[in-house]
Amino acid sequence: MGLTVVEKSHLHRRRQANPKIALVLAGGAISGGAFKLGGLIALNTYLEGRKMHEFDMYVGVSAGAFLAAPLSSGIPPEELIRSIHGGSSIISQFKPWHFYWPNFSEFVQKPAEAAWDAATAGPALARSFYHVVRSTDGRRLARDWFLKPTYTNLERLMTPVILGAFGDSPLVRSMLSYLPSGVFDNSPIETFIRENLQRNRLPNNFKLLQMVRHNSLYIFATNLNTARSVLFGHDEDTSATISEAVQASCSIPGFFKPTRIGTADYLDGGVQRTANISQAAAKGADLIIAYNPFRPYVNLGDPSSARYRSMASMGPGVVLDQTFRSLLHSRLELGVKRLALDPRFRGDLLLIEPTETDARMFNISPVAFWKRAIAAEAGYLSVKATLERHHARLTRIFESWGFKTNLERLKEDESALLEARTADREVFDVLERDSTRSERERQSTQKFYVVK
Repeated sequence: MGLTVVEKSHLHRRRQANPKIALVLAGGAISGGAFKLGGLIALNTYLEGRKMHEFDMYVGVSAGAFLAAPLSSGIPPEELIRSIHGGSSIISQFKPWHFYWPNFSEFVQKPAEAAWDAATAGPALARSFYHVVRSTDGRRLARDWFLKPTYTNLERLMTPVILGAFGDSPLVRSMLSYLPSGVFDNSPIETFIRENLQRNRLPNNFKLLQMVRHNSLYIFATNLNTARSVLFGHDEDTSATISEAVQASCSIPGFFKPTRIGTADYLDGGVQRTANISQAAAKGADLIIAYNPFRPYVNLGDPSSARYRSMASMGPGVVLDQTFRSLLHSRLELGVKRLALDPRFRGDLLLIEPTETDARMFNISPVAFWKRAIAAEAGYLSVKATLERHHARLTRIFESWGFKTNLERLKEDESALLEARTADREVFDVLERDSTRSERERQSTQKFYVVK
C-alpha cells in the first residue's frame, strides 16, 4: 500500500483553469512530525511547478498543524528541517525544552490544593455533622446508627454530612483531581510559532495571513468541555491566533496539559479528527494531498518460527501504541470512503502513508525527540518508495492538475542518504538541500523571509 487514491476528476469533463490544491497533514507528535517533513521534502523534490509551501490550502491536526502553519506562511520544508539543528537563517532552532517543558504551575498548584483541602476537610465535616444532627432526620439517623452500628446505618448518616461539607455538584472532586492534568506544558510551542512568524514579519492572525499569502490555513483542536471539534481559520473560528491554535491542536492528552484560550480548554485535534480530508473538500479543494504517518503495523511472520515475536510480548506500550494507531486509522479510512461516495467532491485525493509492514516508523516512539533524523530519513525513503511504485499513475494525475514529476532527483538523494546513514548531521545535509535550484538562487529566495 502506502498510497490511497480517490480519483473522481476523470468523471467530469470540465476542469477549473486554476485548480485549488490542498495539503492535509495528520498528527504524529515529534517523530511523526519529522517523518512528515522527510516525506514532504521527497514530494518537493519529486514535483515541479508548485512546491509544498505554494499550495492554496493547508489543513493541520496536531503535529500536522505545527507544520501547516509555517508552510502556509511560505516557509519551505527544507528550512523546517534546518531549524531542527539550528541551521536555518529564517527559523530558530526547535529545542528539547520546546517539547519537554515541565508543567511547573500544576506541579506546585495541585499539591498545594491537596494540602489545603486536607487541612480544611476536618472542620468542614465537623460543621456539617453538627448541622445534620440538629435536624429531626439527622437525630433519627444518628440514633439508628448508635443502636445498630452497621455500615448501612453509618452510610445513611454520613451521606448528608459529606454532601453538606463538600457540596452536591455533579462533578465532585476526586483524589485524581489533585494530579496535574499533564506532565508537560506545551506553551513553548506557541511561543516558538509566534516568535518565528514575527521574525519573518508574517501575521499571527488567520485573516491577515490569508490576505497576505492568498491561501487558507485551517487548524483543528478539540474543546475539552464540549468534546466537540473546533476549526480555526480565516472564515471559521478566529478567536485564537495562529500560534495559539497550533498549541491547542498539539495538546496531547495526559502528555501536555490542556491549552486554555480565553475561557475554553482545548485538547489535541486528533482526539476528534485524524486528518479531516473532508474539510479540504468542503472548502473547495480540487486536488487533495494528504499525509498520515501514524498507521497500525501488520506484524507478519511465521508464529512457529523462533525469530517471530508477538506484539503482545513487547509490553503494554506497544499494545497501546497499536491500539491507538488502529483507532485513528480506521477513522481515517472511513473518511476516505465517505469522500469517495460524496457526489459534491469532483476532484482527486492522494493519501500517502507508510506501508503496513514498514517497521521503521513503528519502532520510533512518537515522543522521541532525539530520533528526529532517523524519523525524517524514514519519511523520505517511505514516500520515495511510494512515488516510485506508483510513478506512472501519479504522473498522470499530477500532470492533469498542472504538475510535472521528476523521479531522477529522488534517486540521487537516496544514494546520498544511503552513504549518510551513520551520522545525523549528514542525513540532515541531504534532506536540507534544495535540488530544484542552485545555491545562489536558494540564498536569494531566503532573503524574502529573513528580517533585516
